[in-house]
Amino acid sequence: MAAINAMEKKLAEYKCDTNEAICLKLVRFPEDLEDDSTTFHPEYSHQLFGDDEVAFGYKGLQIQLFCSAGNLTTLLNVKYTSKVTDTIDCVEPDDVESKIREIIPARSCSNTEDFVSLLEKEAKFKPFGSLLHTYSVHNEEAGEDITYQIYKAEMSCPGFQEYHERLQTFLMWFIETASFIDVDDERWDYFLIFEKYNKDGETLFATVGYMTVYNYYVYPDKTRPRVSQMLILPPFQGEGHGAQLLEAIHRYYLTAPKVLDITAEDPSESYIKLRDFVHAKLCQSLPSFSPDQLIQGFSHKMVEEVQEKLKINKKHARRVYEILRLHNTDMSDLEHAKAYRLEIKRRLVGPYKKNQRELAKMRKCLRPEELGNQMSQIDLKTQHEELEKSYQDLVEEYRRVLERLAQA
Repeated sequence: MAAINAMEKKLAEYKCDTNEAICLKLVRFPEDLEDDSTTFHPEYSHQLFGDDEVAFGYKGLQIQLFCSAGNLTTLLNVKYTSKVTDTIDCVEPDDVESKIREIIPARSCSNTEDFVSLLEKEAKFKPFGSLLHTYSVHNEEAGEDITYQIYKAEMSCPGFQEYHERLQTFLMWFIETASFIDVDDERWDYFLIFEKYNKDGETLFATVGYMTVYNYYVYPDKTRPRVSQMLILPPFQGEGHGAQLLEAIHRYYLTAPKVLDITAEDPSESYIKLRDFVHAKLCQSLPSFSPDQLIQGFSHKMVEEVQEKLKINKKHARRVYEILRLHNTDMSDLEHAKAYRLEIKRRLVGPYKKNQRELAKMRKCLRPEELGNQMSQIDLKTQHEELEKSYQDLVEEYRRVLERLAQA
């Protein structure tokens, strides 16, 4: 038993956290290769390395997955200080390189010198598709405004399919349930953000992030664009690029009369917060969302105006109404605060009313002992407490949106 425990302890030394071992980098200059400050790591690696996100068989494992900043030419290097087969017989390490190669293009580099030589071709890289929007963000460290551009690309653009193969690998590291899309389906739209920067007097472009949107058919003659995947690469997060991208696609689809509204597929909490901000920003200048209209309550006029002018559906319009109504409510005034609270709770109470209807049915058909079990699950006091908590959490979310709006 002691020998077995000693062996297990020895083998445990050869387990590596793959989220720490995988080193990602967007390379602009050769010196970036040795600059640790430009390295970032995945949030997820379970799709390749299992739920534990562990690779076995190495000490000091480092999986270098470097990409050129613009064209995303890829370099893969696997390094380690020691391997389990060096000290223990009959134990095989995980083939980490093969796992990574499952999701990166076959033509990726494995030689650093080849990769550096390809960096010289970055000056020839230009964004794909048509330019939709240009904006700038002030960079405190550089002391200047940086220019960014949003493009809409087509899979038919020369070189875009190969570029997209390289770009989509980042999804696996930063979206928990990511999967690759069928690029042969022509109903996909692709939106990309690039940064413009200078190198030796030339203007170059760096990939910042992207979004894929699927155009669903809506009977009889409409479409409903649904955001499927959205990713801003970590070096650019927290700078407002996601909001710029989402606002740009709204403005793009506004010109399409066949588009009914814009939705999202299984949105994350962070995406919902982003959408709240963008929708509130777009709606706050609409006549139906003026302060005098907000105080009168949620109206059909609001629904019609946001659907026609911004391609926002009724459910999201209601949420925007609640955010902007909060902005125009003096919550220190007890009467105004109560009116707002009741307005929100009337919407939130829906699921609880459904429970009460179910309880009424149960009273008619369940035996006393069965009814007692169900009653404990539908306790009125608990429901009231949950309703109040839902309200408070929602108001806190709305306040964060309003804080961001004030800074925009």
